[in-house]
Amino acid sequence: MTMTLSIQKAAAETGLSPDTLRYYERIGVLPGVARSPSGHRRYAEGDIGWIKLVQCLRATGMPIEDLHQYAMLMQQGDGTAQQRLELLEAHRRRINDEMSELQIALELVNRKIDGYDQILRRARVSSPPAHRPGPRKVRIRPAG
Repeated sequence: MTMTLSIQKAAAETGLSPDTLRYYERIGVLPGVARSPSGHRRYAEGDIGWIKLVQCLRATGMPIEDLHQYAMLMQQGDGTAQQRLELLEAHRRRINDEMSELQIALELVNRKIDGYDQILRRARVSSPPAHRPGPRKVRIRPAG
């Protein structure tokens, strides 16, 4: 017998809220979640693996519409392998494009940081040491 998880435990396992899991199921991104005799959702190991794939695809910017299409194609079996491959290849191209843009942005930020580091180094070298007054000498006059 395979172990299944309640929606609360599946949420804890995946880091998604129960509401998000219900939403994904309602829109068809998470199809086929089993139910207990009392009607409660029961998430199997395969469901958790699928949810983690969905999280990865969402984190990399895949639109919900594409996720829905991918899930529908998955349900149709191996005959849709070509369409699924094309969806993932298009997504990979978008990720690579975004990574290129981020690399350019990172290089610009690094140049700005280097520039500020140089300014601060020059300021330290050219500035005279800060005047630090020594202890005050206090004269005590004899009473009298």
